[in-house]
Amino acid sequence: MKLRSSGRDAEKIEPQMAPMIDVVFQLLIFFMLTLNIVEPEGDFNVNMPITDNLAPTEKDDIFPSIKVRLTANEDGSLNTIRLGQVNLGNGPNVFSGLNNEILKIIGRPGNPITKDMEVEIEADYNLHYEYTLKAVSACTGRLDPSGKHIIRYIEKIKFAPPVGGPTAGS
Repeated sequence: MKLRSSGRDAEKIEPQMAPMIDVVFQLLIFFMLTLNIVEPEGDFNVNMPITDNLAPTEKDDIFPSIKVRLTANEDGSLNTIRLGQVNLGNGPNVFSGLNNEILKIIGRPGNPITKDMEVEIEADYNLHYEYTLKAVSACTGRLDPSGKHIIRYIEKIKFAPPVGGPTAGS
């Protein structure tokens, strides 16, 4: 029986690179095939104004902006939502009610006149941001019954300066 010598003549053992490369490519293919692509949430085409134009234009006379007012309680929770002069309240279905009222105003989704319409959201300074986002979502549209596509109502959203603030009491 021949024994290996542990001296200078010992062979150097090197790892095989081909099997490692195969494993890396298999892992890469696995992760590519199991990737779940999801539509981005909160895709609001919101363009903030660069300047403050106070002079009304002709377009404002044809398509007046829809005013949504969000009032807050002392703790920052939602007190009421007003759409123009209509008080929608603050119940659990207030944002779906806002969505339905916007739909009544525009007539039908995809209506060509809605490209020129805009919603102005005015919120109290201490209102939690989640309510503002829900109001933006309710004004811009809804998901279709399958839940895969967004039915657009109004894409132009502008924000009025917040009511109140840290210096409002002084």
